[in-house]
Amino acid sequence: MEENKQRAEIVDLLLNKSAMKQDIADNSEEVLAKFKDIAKDELDILSKSVDDSRVRLRFKDNGKFEFRVFVGSDALVFQLHTNVFRLPDENPLWKTNYLTKNGANGYFAIINIYNFLAESFEKNRFGDAGYLIGRIFINHEGHFMVEGKGQLGFLFRNLQDDVISTESIRNIVQCSMAYAIEFDLITPPYEMIQEVNIMQINAISSDLKVATGKRLGFKFKADDKNIF
Repeated sequence: MEENKQRAEIVDLLLNKSAMKQDIADNSEEVLAKFKDIAKDELDILSKSVDDSRVRLRFKDNGKFEFRVFVGSDALVFQLHTNVFRLPDENPLWKTNYLTKNGANGYFAIINIYNFLAESFEKNRFGDAGYLIGRIFINHEGHFMVEGKGQLGFLFRNLQDDVISTESIRNIVQCSMAYAIEFDLITPPYEMIQEVNIMQINAISSDLKVATGKRLGFKFKADDKNIF
């Protein structure tokens, strides 16, 4: 009897929680496809106003889980994680009406937004650093919130009311581009580059392959105190 009860609980979990997670995963792939379309559209619009051929404005599709946007000296990588995540128990959102009424609303697909130097990809500088500038959380109802840098850190915080849409996606893409362009390359500390070996100096001589990042020592939450 106890065995049948446990089996029934497993069936319930499969029909509800597992199916719900699959719904989130399927929906998030559609959302990323919309991000691709809007990012390409933004690049097309920008190219009509920027007539300098030296300024990069191009798009690279890396399959259904990733795409890259090259804008100026920067590259933005939008990457959909293949797993679904639950907010940790201590997250204050669990005390809101939206999550207390339906715990399923606290499960999310996540789209990460990374910022690299464009030349890091173009010159295959595999040691160059990229930085996470935003994370988009999307649940089974299409409600979303964004954790991130700059405007990404405060414009999209209302999980209960914010539903992913063409307008919100365009806004996120624009904010990501603006932050990347404004986030300047910082000179690495002298102590970090004062000693090099023969292999490194040969690499520098052939292709200037100094490991480069916009801000060495940068941490995602370093500039933000109010993160989810």
